[in-house]
Amino acid sequence: MFLLGWISTLATGCSGKAETLFDPALQNWEAYGEAQWAFEGQTLVGRADSTAGFVMTNAPYGNYRLELEFLPDATINSGIFIHCPQAELSATDCYEINIWDRHPRQEYRTGAIVTRVTPLAQVHTLNRWNAYRVAAGPDSLKVWVNDTLTAVIPRPELHAGRIGLQASGTGTIRFRNVHLYPIMPD
Repeated sequence: MFLLGWISTLATGCSGKAETLFDPALQNWEAYGEAQWAFEGQTLVGRADSTAGFVMTNAPYGNYRLELEFLPDATINSGIFIHCPQAELSATDCYEINIWDRHPRQEYRTGAIVTRVTPLAQVHTLNRWNAYRVAAGPDSLKVWVNDTLTAVIPRPELHAGRIGLQASGTGTIRFRNVHLYPIMPD
């Protein structure tokens, strides 16, 4: 699995240039489930009406910095899933970086890595644009919401896989400026 991620990182270039993910002109991702996904300009909008669904890259990635902006409404359950071995979302087989300020279990709220790490800080994100930055390197996984460090896994078990964006429950989530920057291993 690690070898796949390393090869994928090489494929995105060694120059540190950003790769755009979930762009309307690209065919490098697919939608799954019953949530509705559409582009409004350069913004990817996920709408769930008592449903669940996600978009996911076709290729696996490893050793990267993922940066994106997101705007959740007050009711949506959303998240970013990284290092997924297959085209399915799982808090145990992937890392689920949550977007859900009102999660009934606050240890899984926005900024948490669900079932693995509770947020180091609470960042309120409802009804406004926010920034997520995820540094998924060979020695650590770190997550920031609006430049606030919210999660760290010192020695991640999962090292490569697909990247997914979720819309679940009821509500709307918006994503824009989804960019991946390769990190070359030492």
